Amino acid sequence: MSTVAESAPFQLPTSWLGVGSLAIGSFALVTSEFLPVGLLPDIARSLDVMTGQAGLLMTMPGIVAAAAAPLSIAFAGHIDRRRVLLALLVALAVSNVLAATATSLTMILIGRFLLGLAVGAFWTIAGSLGPRLRPGPEGVKANAVILSGISFGTVAGVPAGAVIGDVFDWRISFWAGAGLAVVSIVAVMALLPSLPAKNRRGIRGMPGLLLRPKARIGLFAVLTIFLGHFAAYTFVTPYLNENASISGATLSLLLLINGVAGFIGNMLGGWVSSKKVSLSVIVAAGLLGGSALLLFLLGSSQVAAFVAVAVWGLGFGMVPIAMQSFLQSAARDALEDMQAMFVSVGQIAIGLGSFVGGLIVDGTGLSGAILFGSIAASLTILLMLTPAARSSQR
Repeated sequence: MSTVAESAPFQLPTSWLGVGSLAIGSFALVTSEFLPVGLLPDIARSLDVMTGQAGLLMTMPGIVAAAAAPLSIAFAGHIDRRRVLLALLVALAVSNVLAATATSLTMILIGRFLLGLAVGAFWTIAGSLGPRLRPGPEGVKANAVILSGISFGTVAGVPAGAVIGDVFDWRISFWAGAGLAVVSIVAVMALLPSLPAKNRRGIRGMPGLLLRPKARIGLFAVLTIFLGHFAAYTFVTPYLNENASISGATLSLLLLINGVAGFIGNMLGGWVSSKKVSLSVIVAAGLLGGSALLLFLLGSSQVAAFVAVAVWGLGFGMVPIAMQSFLQSAARDALEDMQAMFVSVGQIAIGLGSFVGGLIVDGTGLSGAILFGSIAASLTILLMLTPAARSSQR
């Protein structure tokens, strides 16, 4: 009887409001993480540092997030997940305030360090809550809604931050980020129910996941698909400039289309994942690999470039929910452990992707990075066709 009583609150329609509050939090995190992208020159001038040094504002959160993901499992212990998430969102707000008031590079990097902690731990915990808030088949849909904050942040949040910084001052953009964090705190306080910790193993349960063939395949797939995407997409703008003579307003329009397609891909990924998780990864990788190959072969055509970049956005929009759903299907008894590994491997792959892409560009040119992205996506498909990937093992 007690089991029914405990699970009943998560069966109510109001649990969707809890899911929505986590989507607001993810939107605030993504927007804050990528705010410096369009502001680096202004930040560098204001703090009297080189632009390359200011680039540490993007490097710092990724490195810290990769470490914070597993550590959050170790230190969160038996604390109610609602309380943990609120603490992380408070850290997000503080990180933005530190950035907005920074008088030195060190001060703003401290803020970005806090952001990295919040990013890694938030995705680890919030990313595993969809099935708890909406048990059964709706768990995948709930995760898709939570992850939709990524798409909203990319499509709307990041460009808006750049515009605010351009019209007013870069510090105002970070103040806006702090405001978003406060909104997310209020949303979680008001809408997210109490979620007692279920992970009794702590960090000790994570190594055991590597003994599961399906989990190993999934983590390799995370590495290949993220590595390939960021190796290629990091250099897609200069590639379009050089090969298709796309720049200025036309380039901005194309990147906006890519972002909108990514939002649609997120919803599509949630729907396909609810039917068959391995198929969702195959479709996402196929769209990514196919669009990169199209860009490589016909990139000099503006029409082909528009089609390729739009399809690329659709494919990558599917990736987070498709990969997350696949990994969770391999460890339904250890969702937080698997989510922590997903976040860590994903963050490492993102950093490696840009680095590897740079090496390829220096060695073979921009086209080489685009082709590498297509090859890596193809390897992801091959991984999903192995017997271990198609098994129902948990």
